[in-house]
Amino acid sequence: MLCVSLAEPSVAAMLRALRGVRFAEIRLDAVSGLTEEGVRSIFSRRTRLIATFRPLKRNESRRLRFLASAIEAGAAYVDIEVDTPAPARRSLVGLARKNRCKVILSYHNHRETPSRGALLKTIDRAFAAGADMVKIACLSRGPRDNARLLGLLEDPRPTIVVGMGKAGAVTRIAAPLLGSPIAYAFSGSGPPTAPGQIEAATLISFWERIKNA
Repeated sequence: MLCVSLAEPSVAAMLRALRGVRFAEIRLDAVSGLTEEGVRSIFSRRTRLIATFRPLKRNESRRLRFLASAIEAGAAYVDIEVDTPAPARRSLVGLARKNRCKVILSYHNHRETPSRGALLKTIDRAFAAGADMVKIACLSRGPRDNARLLGLLEDPRPTIVVGMGKAGAVTRIAAPLLGSPIAYAFSGSGPPTAPGQIEAATLISFWERIKNA
């Protein structure tokens, strides 16, 4: 599934960006002046949405509160960092279950791609913690890192794989073709939300060229 990742600076801008979009990730951490009312106005739409709020250095309770509001308002998916403290993570997972919201437990490493063994342990830990899908996003420095990430798709469990950075861009094209259930792209009208992210129209064009080759 192609998911447009949106990091707009206001609720109004986010609502404008959602026009005509079928599936989107909402980066709540990018929205300034965010309120629970604003969260509800976004996630009460019929569009299928992923609620994401990346951890900040301060005000963790605010982050968790907004994710809970998104779940209650109708988010189709919630993205929770796998390293979120267990009590808070369990609370959000339980709330998601009650509201028929799918849980993505995610691991982000902006420094490196760890060993295959370490990544598999993270995947196992995330599924044991209640994930419907697991997302592994790591900085890729070249072909070896890309191969290690794509090799994770041998696991039959639904695992999203992303190689961040310029060298990892190839994983954004290849991973969905190898079984990664969600591919993240930026809309073209807004900025990329991660290093190496590809514009949605360009990504679709790559897939069509591969399909027709």
